[in-house]
Amino acid sequence: MAETLEPAIPDALDRLAKTVLRHACDRKLMLVTAESCTGGLLASLLTDVPGMSHAFERGFVTYTHAAKHELLGVPRAVLERDGAVSKACARAMAEGALAHSNGHLAASITGFTDGAPDQPAGLVHLACAARGKPTRHRVLHLGDVGRGEVRIGAMEAALRLMLDQLRDAADAA
Repeated sequence: MAETLEPAIPDALDRLAKTVLRHACDRKLMLVTAESCTGGLLASLLTDVPGMSHAFERGFVTYTHAAKHELLGVPRAVLERDGAVSKACARAMAEGALAHSNGHLAASITGFTDGAPDQPAGLVHLACAARGKPTRHRVLHLGDVGRGEVRIGAMEAALRLMLDQLRDAADAA
């Protein structure tokens, strides 16, 4: 098994995904993901829940600058000026995922799982965009904990952002 899939998805993360899906189903809302460092793991998790996966509309895995630009419309200027792992890019990814889908709410994840010069391991930017609502952003500094742990932490944070947006939508209704 690939190193990043060990250990298996924690039970708490699985429960959180089910909660997000339940809220989306109750409101008849469709979810979208735009992922880079998680490589589609969040989309996989959201489609793995029997009876609720119909709330998932689509997922984008945009690992390269070109993919972020071509599939999500992230401006080249954002990628060049701010970089792919930035607040501006995460926001553009989430907003682009909404613009290029039929979803109601989109979460994006972009980060560094491994460290390199000017690329701190465990730095992750996330955003959640909902139609008619301000886009939310969160930054994580998970440190050099390994690819798997960074991906798990990023998925948990993205699900929490989605849940916050879903709850706010319910409160406003």
